[in-house]
Amino acid sequence: MSQRAPLQLDVRDRLIVALDEPTGAQALAWVDRLGDAVSFYKIGMELLASGDYFTVLDALAKRDKKIFVDLKFFDIPATVAGVIAGLSRWPVTFATLHGWHAPMLEAAANARSGELRLLAVTVLTSMDRGDLGAMGIDADPREVVVQRALAAQAAGIDGVICSGQEAALVRAAAGAGFDIVCPGIRPAGSAIGDQKRVMGVAEAFAAGANAIVVGRPIRQAADPRVAAEAMQSEIAALVK
Repeated sequence: MSQRAPLQLDVRDRLIVALDEPTGAQALAWVDRLGDAVSFYKIGMELLASGDYFTVLDALAKRDKKIFVDLKFFDIPATVAGVIAGLSRWPVTFATLHGWHAPMLEAAANARSGELRLLAVTVLTSMDRGDLGAMGIDADPREVVVQRALAAQAAGIDGVICSGQEAALVRAAAGAGFDIVCPGIRPAGSAIGDQKRVMGVAEAFAAGANAIVVGRPIRQAADPRVAAEAMQSEIAALVK
């Protein structure tokens, strides 16, 4: 299956902030607080449980924010295809699905339409080789990430979610037209928390990331808007 044209992101769209909040009101309060410092938001499973998910999605669209639906779909091909076909009707830029089953990936790629771009989750940034071993996978995360990235690319998926530690390997293997979005970003001095494979802002972009996802380092900062603007300035100096 042929790959679509690479996504063209404005410089300020390369910082994606995770709205990991339990209610829609709390999520939108963060959007108000961050203002024009952030133009792209990720909404995930914590918000889904609130019942406010699509209310927030619609509110973000009305505020001209780009939207990343991070629900990591994984099911039989027909079910995932139906979800992706439905989600394609919403103003969403990115959506995630687990990159573990080629027929499911192919079904999703065939079902998407419009501007929606699909990202395959390779290995969660909270996992290391020991975690993979517990799942019966005797390989380094770098090997698994590249293998899954190439399988996703062959299935027609637009890109991957991977840690910055694997971004250079994925870029070398998959080429310039493949989207790479890196979570697990931890600026100098930030707490690692439950993450295991982390990288700084500049290092992730130098390794080939198209965009980064940041949550707690912004939300837990003394001044979150200043923290977001500092990252935007760092990205602007790196991405031409």
